Amino acid sequence: MTLTIFAIAMILSTILAALSFWLPQITPDSEKLSPYECGFDPLGSARLPFSMRFFLIAILFLLFDLEIALLLPIPWACQLPSPPLTIFWTSAIIILLTIGLIFEWAQGGLEWAE
Repeated sequence: MTLTIFAIAMILSTILAALSFWLPQITPDSEKLSPYECGFDPLGSARLPFSMRFFLIAILFLLFDLEIALLLPIPWACQLPSPPLTIFWTSAIIILLTIGLIFEWAQGGLEWAE
């Protein structure tokens, strides 16, 4: 049963990936890229500049927020038949994310202003 579902998922994902390469690419022209302001000439650009530092901080926040969501069921998981395995995987997740945080800190990604 599980193998059948896995095979169907693999076949479907392969078909969708192949189909995305064969579909025509949509090339936007200048009219589609310009903002529409109720028939008036646009006053400014619709594309506002975005700080990459803010984006990086937001991505790191989402990453560590996801970490908290992954670690919330740990007290219930420790009641499973093999708590050492649960503790091992929990420790692996925490260590991996801590190494990533140290790397970002060393690269200067957490410095807001230079």
